[in-house]
Amino acid sequence: MSKETVAIFGSTGSIGTSTLDVLARNQERYQVRALTANNDVAAMFSQCLKFKPDTVAMTEPAAAHELATRLAREKSNISVLSGAESLKEIASDSATESVMASIVGFAGLESTITAADCGKRILLANKESMVVAGELLTRAAKQGGASIIPVDSEHNAIFQCLPESSDLTIADHKGVTSIVLTASGGPFRQHTPEQMQSVTVDEALSHPNWSMGPKVSIDSATLMNKGLEVIEASYLFGLDESRIEVVVHPESAIHSMVRYSDGSVLAQLGQPDMRTPIANALAWPKRIDAGVEPLDFIRLGALHFEAPDYQRFPCLELAREALRRGAGVPGVLNAANEVAVKEFIAGRIRFSDISGVNSYVLSQFPVSVPVSVDDLLEADRSARQFALDYIEETVTSPVM
Repeated sequence: MSKETVAIFGSTGSIGTSTLDVLARNQERYQVRALTANNDVAAMFSQCLKFKPDTVAMTEPAAAHELATRLAREKSNISVLSGAESLKEIASDSATESVMASIVGFAGLESTITAADCGKRILLANKESMVVAGELLTRAAKQGGASIIPVDSEHNAIFQCLPESSDLTIADHKGVTSIVLTASGGPFRQHTPEQMQSVTVDEALSHPNWSMGPKVSIDSATLMNKGLEVIEASYLFGLDESRIEVVVHPESAIHSMVRYSDGSVLAQLGQPDMRTPIANALAWPKRIDAGVEPLDFIRLGALHFEAPDYQRFPCLELAREALRRGAGVPGVLNAANEVAVKEFIAGRIRFSDISGVNSYVLSQFPVSVPVSVDDLLEADRSARQFALDYIEETVTSPVM
């Protein structure tokens, strides 16, 4: 049996390293064709030695040069590409069958669309691609003959609870009335508004259940991550915003649910470990070993649910508003949020300022209808500068 070839975009990040862990457990089925990263030379060098891909790409040229030098000392014949354009070259490689799209943020958009144009099997962990370019990406996938399998734990849970089909559009699955996305509530679920004012970066990065990168961890703390997931679910499954529920579930045992017209609710449960959805996406419609411990119901004991607090976590409602407005607005919100999160991590604004920046940009930035990737790129660039200008002029409170 020939091995399935896989390219991992963002291989040194949290999802990328988890994907490589799953692949290492199933070496008889998969071959790592290509790896990409931004500038983590040490991690990429280690991955090259272990998985021996044909090609790697570093988007920062200096990092690519250093990696190539290290690999040359090892007498490796791995090809090292450089720059952002190299990602599209890897995405269009005819020898690659599946693409793990796990670059965090807007930076992963172009390579994901290229993979869709080229008819790849896209394992989508980069939610921002769907948030920013949902209509363009799904259209490219349909026209290019690509399939998209969600890797986000919530969307993969929905995928697992739908009738088996390569078409994710829920409109084609009769009997589905709505979906329920679960949220852990993050580290500040029980914080008062006053306590939220003094949240530190380290506190915001300490998620109670999941191990994630810094951007996703901060988004989980503000619940913007859940808001982005609402937007992604709408485009991914062809659902109106009103049919997407959000419920806080602190144990993170139920990863999401699907309601059916006969009153049934199907839920996908498991440990809060990203290797489960990664393995499901890689092997679908089959199952493979993910290295994840079975869920212990006795130790779990109980499941709790509560409504999300839209007042303490306004980013969730901002995301819903952006989805309702459509026409490029979700991409503008995503750009503002990426800027705000970066500024918070850098210590230049407070945690509570993140939602304020997002709200201002959403209400004041002029949005035009995007018709191409270039339109999205320009809107993203302009919205980021708009957010930075607002922070520079307005957000002057001292940072804890």
